[in-house]
Amino acid sequence: MNRRLTLSYLAVTVFVLLVLEIPLVLFFADREESRLLSAIERDALVLATIYEDALQNNTPYSLDPAIDYATRTGSRVVVVNSVGQSVVDTANEAYQDFTNRSEIMNALAGTIESGTRFSATLDGDLAFAAVPVASGGEIYGAIRITFPTTQIGDRVRQFSLSLAGVAVVVLAAITAIGWVVARSVTRPIERLRQGALMVGEGNLDVEVDVGDAPPELSELAKTFNHMASRLQELLKRHREFVADASHQLRTPLTALRLRLENIEDSIQPEAESNFQWALRETDRLGEVINQLLELARAEEGEKEPTVIEATQLIRDRADTWSTVANQSGVELVVDAPPETWISAVEGTVEQILDNLLSNALKVAPPHSTVTLRVIPAGQTVEVHVIDEGPGLTEADRVNAMQRLWRGAAEGTGLGLAIVNRLAEASGGTARLDSAASGGVDAVITLISTQSTNPPSRRAQRPSTNRQPDRT
Repeated sequence: MNRRLTLSYLAVTVFVLLVLEIPLVLFFADREESRLLSAIERDALVLATIYEDALQNNTPYSLDPAIDYATRTGSRVVVVNSVGQSVVDTANEAYQDFTNRSEIMNALAGTIESGTRFSATLDGDLAFAAVPVASGGEIYGAIRITFPTTQIGDRVRQFSLSLAGVAVVVLAAITAIGWVVARSVTRPIERLRQGALMVGEGNLDVEVDVGDAPPELSELAKTFNHMASRLQELLKRHREFVADASHQLRTPLTALRLRLENIEDSIQPEAESNFQWALRETDRLGEVINQLLELARAEEGEKEPTVIEATQLIRDRADTWSTVANQSGVELVVDAPPETWISAVEGTVEQILDNLLSNALKVAPPHSTVTLRVIPAGQTVEVHVIDEGPGLTEADRVNAMQRLWRGAAEGTGLGLAIVNRLAEASGGTARLDSAASGGVDAVITLISTQSTNPPSRRAQRPSTNRQPDRT
């Protein structure tokens, strides 16, 4: 934008300079031509008075005045008698007939004539002045002085170069001033853009200072800062509400669960199904509350990622969930390199795996396999949790990452939303693909730090092989 504004200023300046300087050059050229013609016309009249007596009395003609003038000015002087025959010619000693020159014939007729014309002999334009030599009303001859117009061209060229130099200085000054003015406008806009990017990335604790910006931009910055502050306040209240509501609901829910368990022995057989339904709904409500708390904690603020060894962490989570898997008749398999270093927020990978394993074990049929696979992919590492359940349609796999989406499966509809948020907090992504087995392949992509792994961490690396680990 700086370049565009500066170029706009330069375009306007160039237009103004052209509008001013082109007419000025033309005016100067016309003035120089008029000045030269007036000068040689005046000089021709002076020479006419010198040669008047010689032409009138037909006495010998002196060449000295004409030669002196021609040598001094670089011109040509021609003096003719009353019949157009040259008696003095500084360019030719031989006598010539000039009756074919209209300006000389007009001068012999008593007219003073000056102007420019093309000379075939010199192959260029000439400036001339022809005046009659007269006395007492009788014309005795004429004098013509000619100058090459290169003198005018040289002066016009020098004047044009001077104007061009002025134009260059003006353009350089306008460029510098335009750049400063453009920066004064674009610097606040750039700060606002940076602030908007920070807000877009979730950092609402931002205040844009535009300094001594124009009043309109200063007002825009104030509005932007107020908007960011208001958004931060609203989000803070939202998170506090979710957290407070979850905490407040946990106590009466626990009490409700205890009361239900206390009256279990007194439930009549015909009401047993309703009682079990109430217990399940109580458990589901407790799970919703716990996951709301997890989601609120995930959105509390940005934390700095750290370097984590993922392979051992995944094996630990698989070991933790092995009891639940065995109860469901499902086999957990870990397929990962001996060590894999990733960048992630502390504790997020565990939460992600817990949610994905919980979902996978719910839909995995008995005697099936849930696979945890780690695939290094250059600058990233992919963590796959693959089940052999009924799978999801393409539309459902997209919608499943949204909050409170449950589809046909049981659950709170928050687990995958938490996974997506935690992956983003670590600078990664989460998605659901279709597995070759027909189930769902949950893929978490995180940043790899394998090439920047500090040597001091080598002692933490587990000694394992790359064979699939069946837990």
